[in-house]
Amino acid sequence: MKHVIATLAGLAVLGAIAGLAVVFFGLFDTSARRGHWAITDWAMHTTFENAVKWRAPAASEVPPDLDDPALIELGARHYASACVTCHATPGRDADATIAAMVPHPPQIQQAVKPWQPQHLHWIVDQGVKMTGMPAWPAEGRKDEVWAVVAFLNAVRDGMTAEDYTALTQTGEQGYCASCHGPDGTSRAPRLDILSPDYIAASLAAYRSGARASGIMQHAASKLPATADARLASAMADLPAPPRPAVTGDADAGAVLADQGAGEVPSCLACHGPQNRNPLIPSLDGQGQSYLAAQLRLWRDGHRGGAARAPLMAQAAQQLTDDQIAALAAYFAMR
Repeated sequence: MKHVIATLAGLAVLGAIAGLAVVFFGLFDTSARRGHWAITDWAMHTTFENAVKWRAPAASEVPPDLDDPALIELGARHYASACVTCHATPGRDADATIAAMVPHPPQIQQAVKPWQPQHLHWIVDQGVKMTGMPAWPAEGRKDEVWAVVAFLNAVRDGMTAEDYTALTQTGEQGYCASCHGPDGTSRAPRLDILSPDYIAASLAAYRSGARASGIMQHAASKLPATADARLASAMADLPAPPRPAVTGDADAGAVLADQGAGEVPSCLACHGPQNRNPLIPSLDGQGQSYLAAQLRLWRDGHRGGAARAPLMAQAAQQLTDDQIAALAAYFAMR
């Protein structure tokens, strides 16, 4: 037994020496031109597949509205700005520089083919080590990740190059207006009802990370801070978009907004017609899906970024899902 232990100890020492030699003498060839051995590729990819399937959310957590055109459009527009460089577009391959990466980022139609929505959510949210695939920029914003998953699901279901172009083209009013303007997506907030001061403060909060949003942190990072005031004024002057039909119990929302309930205070005390503070947003006519999503973020502790954020977080803390739905219906209808 002593000889066995001594042999194992000796092998362990030799293994440690060999490992240190690889590290300190550069014996492992890190050249991307040669890539990995086939067995290394197999081991890494198999590990990746099993890690995703083990850690992905349950299929029951997939939202039922992944086929919502507005959600798909929001995800497509973010993809066009943040992801297309590596994964290209439906019907098109990435450029030669990206094709030379090791491992090679798969073309988007190939990338989504093996995965179910819950798996895609984990990949987009968590990223993948040693591949250049980043995690979602805003931890906790799983709702935004589902927008990208909705787009990826549509790609897997047969989105064509023409479909993609129609979803992501930028109109005459520019990049920001493509989501927030009159022809934008109802999943993005209306900006024409907000003050320039509020929009500029929001841009600054996104840029600093004080207000978490993978979509908007990426968008704000593409602009210099000196452009915030000018852009905010332009966005506040956008034409009003068509108002989609409102569903839900707006009457119950009206009572709750006016009177509050239990620990939930009156919404109209701050957001009502008497509001003259440009840093308190107007909610009248804001998109129903967007309002509901923001209220859930406030309630669940994933929203902030302004001086009054603690007040809103406290106000939303006791809201139920039904109350959130009613409030979103009420303000969207006003």
